[in-house]
Amino acid sequence: MADDLGRRATRHAVVIGGSLAGLLAARVLAEHAEKVTVVERDRFPEGPEARPGVPQGRHIHVLISGGQRAFDELLPGFTDELRELGAPKVGVPEDMVQWQNGKWFNRTPSTLHFYAGPRPQLEWLVRQRVFADPRVELVEGHETVGLIGDSSRVRGVRLRERGAGTEKETRVLEADLVVDASGRSTKAPDWLAAIGAEAPHEETLDTGLAYSTRVYRAPSGALDSDTMGYFIVPNPAQRYGAVVLPVGDGHHLVTLSGLRDDRPPTDEGAFEEYAKRMPHPVISEWLATAEPVSPVHGFRKTANIRRRYDRPGRRPAGFLATGDALCAFNPIYGQGMAVAAITALALRRALADPKRTPTTQRVQRALLDASKPAWDISAGSDKKMPGAVGDATKPGPLDKAVGWYMGRVQERAAGDPAVGAAFREALHLTAPMTRLFAPAVARAVLFGPVADSPAGPPLRRA
Repeated sequence: MADDLGRRATRHAVVIGGSLAGLLAARVLAEHAEKVTVVERDRFPEGPEARPGVPQGRHIHVLISGGQRAFDELLPGFTDELRELGAPKVGVPEDMVQWQNGKWFNRTPSTLHFYAGPRPQLEWLVRQRVFADPRVELVEGHETVGLIGDSSRVRGVRLRERGAGTEKETRVLEADLVVDASGRSTKAPDWLAAIGAEAPHEETLDTGLAYSTRVYRAPSGALDSDTMGYFIVPNPAQRYGAVVLPVGDGHHLVTLSGLRDDRPPTDEGAFEEYAKRMPHPVISEWLATAEPVSPVHGFRKTANIRRRYDRPGRRPAGFLATGDALCAFNPIYGQGMAVAAITALALRRALADPKRTPTTQRVQRALLDASKPAWDISAGSDKKMPGAVGDATKPGPLDKAVGWYMGRVQERAAGDPAVGAAFREALHLTAPMTRLFAPAVARAVLFGPVADSPAGPPLRRA
């Protein structure tokens, strides 16, 4: 069979992992394959509940504007359904009190918004839509333990059922295409080596950032009447971060973050004490008015990891990586769900391109390119944090100049509406980073004054 991932070549596709990236990849592959099988280690809950295979699922997740567009293109009407389920819609900068780089953001009218509902709710909604397609099947409670094939082509996967009392024998699931969406802890490099292929080079950048999250019930008046949440953004000079966001039904998720030498605790008594390390008492004051309704959950695996399947190497046809198995970001930037959908759109476009044969290498490059804007934001920012380690910390030839310019962008984004709007478009993945170099924005960045910042948490401005 030729190295062609088009309609004629792919009768059966297997997706390893029922994550958002895996589900959305299955949605796209169903447009080309006769059958798509999603293999998931967990057994999915019947409703919108957390599951072990998403260890960060109890923490804050936001669906930023670029992700909303991609979800709606893949699953028409998705954001309407999300809103009907009660996911709060938060406008920025108007609805948020935000502290960054030593100053408060002016709360001018919002130019973008994000949805802040719980991650299990969003994932459940995606599952309902994807598995409604009869071409998409689910094998749950099974883990993938290897690939079938050789260094020239992958021809399937080897599975083993999980759980106490199950036999440890493996079985083979043949496929014309295998897509690895098993997450940042993927075993694909080992699987590839076992069939004589070459593992991809991994680029890493790790600040040691860790965070802890707790659910609170906010009594009436706990937030200012015009405020939906708070955001304290860490930077090299101020290492602590905090986010307070509504998730519906009067509940808020509160996340506190710090670096490896001073991580936030998972002890319930120490959680609120840690909040006092923030550069302003606004978070502590909010916590004093709210009622905790959950344990504290910690998360520590926040390194940026990019696996370079696009580089030359002895790799088989019929195997792709997507989602965190391809490119994982520091979750603090809130990009993961958006990139899962944007990458699925890139898969759709690459497979449907009438001018170019969708070879494995070409499609894999398209998936990596789709994740690059988010990588540039996450790794580019983390590179500046103290104690960052990994080969991606090495400065590039333009890093110094770009870093200087981006510093001026952030100084002015808090007060200049034009710079702030462009900055948010880039962060929300609705515009490329080049948007920040547009003539009008560049003039304001290079020559405009730094606007005065409010002395304390600002009220909404008309």
